[in-house]
Amino acid sequence: MELILWRHAEAELGEPDEGRALTGKGHKQAWKMADWLDRNLPDSCRILVSPATRTLQTAEALGRKFKIHADLAPDKSPEDLLAAANWPDSREPVLIIGHQPTLGLVAAQLIGGIPQEWSIRKANVWWIAQRERGDITTNYLRAVMAPDLIVK
Repeated sequence: MELILWRHAEAELGEPDEGRALTGKGHKQAWKMADWLDRNLPDSCRILVSPATRTLQTAEALGRKFKIHADLAPDKSPEDLLAAANWPDSREPVLIIGHQPTLGLVAAQLIGGIPQEWSIRKANVWWIAQRERGDITTNYLRAVMAPDLIVK
């Protein structure tokens, strides 16, 4: 299975938290990362998005169909995210557009094997995949991408 974690782009400050919109810089970040993802994601990729405004706006930059999933909201746990993604049993790759600290906790669990608070920066993508060799399945980091690394 492949699990792609995309943290929402830069958002405005304020309350309520779920209603915060992307800033101008955030929109640019989302468009740059969406362009890279569109060139690299398989067509069969399932896209799941938190119901927060900033994640919806980040997802819209990609221009693909997505499903809003309540278990990806800012207050949800890593276990909720993994269940929503059907990890590790999904037959197709899954792109999650969500929030810190949950994304970092999931990355740490899947790559490092222990609960830690890793930080995924705004608008960054972490692409985690599994490899099966005989009876052994391991997770590995396939790619990490930031919008400021993308050259057009």
